[in-house]
Amino acid sequence: MSYDEQNVFAKILRGEIPNKTVYEDEHVLAFEDIQPQAPVHVLVIPKGPYKTMNEFSEQASDAEIVAWVRAIGKVAKITEAREDGHRLIVNTGENGVQDVPHLHIHLLGGRRLGRMLPKPD
Repeated sequence: MSYDEQNVFAKILRGEIPNKTVYEDEHVLAFEDIQPQAPVHVLVIPKGPYKTMNEFSEQASDAEIVAWVRAIGKVAKITEAREDGHRLIVNTGENGVQDVPHLHIHLLGGRRLGRMLPKPD
């Protein structure tokens, strides 16, 4: 399946939809989620047309990969989410409940988030 140039993140990257930018560089845009699930909820996306982490890891340049990983750390620092902890989530595909077909990581923090899965007995 090819990249959908009409997905909401592609439109944000083209400036067709406004966003509250937290961080931006040549390869990455990070912006506040419009439906935050925590006091800090930032989406960090590569500017390239990558749908999933699998695709990104196979096709992105080394510069894009390094920029994306470093941007995540910079966003944690900017938002002060790293001080008391944060969670990173990447949803992939239908079973992973990926709503937008453009790779993005959710950086969540600002409060205790609770367990993602129950502790095993």
